[in-house]
Amino acid sequence: MAERKKVLVAGATGVVGLAAMKHFASEGVDTIAISRRTPRQTYGASHVSLDLLDSDACAAFAAEHGDITHLVYAALFEKPGLIAGWREADQIDTNDAMLRNLMQPLLQSARSLKHVSILQGTKAYGAHIRPIETPAREDRSEVEHENFYWKQEAYLREVANGAHWSWSIFRPQIIFGEATGAAMNLIPAIGAYGALLKEKGEPLHFPGGAHAVLEAVDADLVARAIAWAGDAEAARDQIFNVTNGDVFTWRGVWPSIAAALGMDVGKERPMQAGAWLESKSDAWAALAKKHGLTEPDLKALLGESHHYIDFTMGSGLEGQLPPAIVSTIKLRQSGFTEVIDTEAMFAKWFAWFQAAGYLPKP
Repeated sequence: MAERKKVLVAGATGVVGLAAMKHFASEGVDTIAISRRTPRQTYGASHVSLDLLDSDACAAFAAEHGDITHLVYAALFEKPGLIAGWREADQIDTNDAMLRNLMQPLLQSARSLKHVSILQGTKAYGAHIRPIETPAREDRSEVEHENFYWKQEAYLREVANGAHWSWSIFRPQIIFGEATGAAMNLIPAIGAYGALLKEKGEPLHFPGGAHAVLEAVDADLVARAIAWAGDAEAARDQIFNVTNGDVFTWRGVWPSIAAALGMDVGKERPMQAGAWLESKSDAWAALAKKHGLTEPDLKALLGESHHYIDFTMGSGLEGQLPPAIVSTIKLRQSGFTEVIDTEAMFAKWFAWFQAAGYLPKP
């Protein structure tokens, strides 16, 4: 007889949370998803609107859901403008409080809790502030700096000490998925940039600056890794880097992105693409009306993701940046071995956004 499982996904409108909700619900697992915004589609999961900064609301929710066996904590608070907030004390404290507000009452009510997964990222290695080791490894490459990761991790270790449940922490690289209005999802941001150029009869100009070798990860792949960890003995109380399994450069994948958008490759035209997109709300609304798109509000489509374009593409910088590469050997040797070609991933997600009506069809 299969063991009963009920999964709680926190942050159901984020890139990873949405993918996790979709994965578990589509597999027929009893899934409840929480977020402040309502997902466009829940894939069969039950959704509850919940503000994780409201401790009383979290306590009331936990009291009604004592049958949770797995928690996927993918909730995230980011400030407007994105990058500057990563090291600011109020953002760190807010993310710490959100996890505690949910977990403290849940630990009292969920007596059958088996596993908790939380998300960090390669900022654990200081990738946003300095060159990192190549490759960065989970057991020896962390960089001491201001980050909410450490507060959340310390709390998780504290409450798990002597408990009957285990935890896993995932550190994905640049994540790509189907979420809209998210803090960091470059698919709608690049897609909107391309669509606005195409509407003017222009090719897909490359807006980046400095060269860098990077790694990506498909949100669906992260979701499957989280599902694996929830039941794998080798994942108990472990930290894992997770990537697609290959490397990429923005210039290298740009022709594939252009093809997915039905465009020719344009010139190298260094610019602050995020600021450019912020000025195109009216143009996007007109384009959305013309093509009958699902989301005419550009801000609602992008969230803070347009700021992420400039950061990841090295806008305003010149030359060669140090590579940002992490080792995924630990994850593979522990038993999760899935990979996806990064160019295939881009094709997959742009096709999804086109089919869902968020981007014009090529």
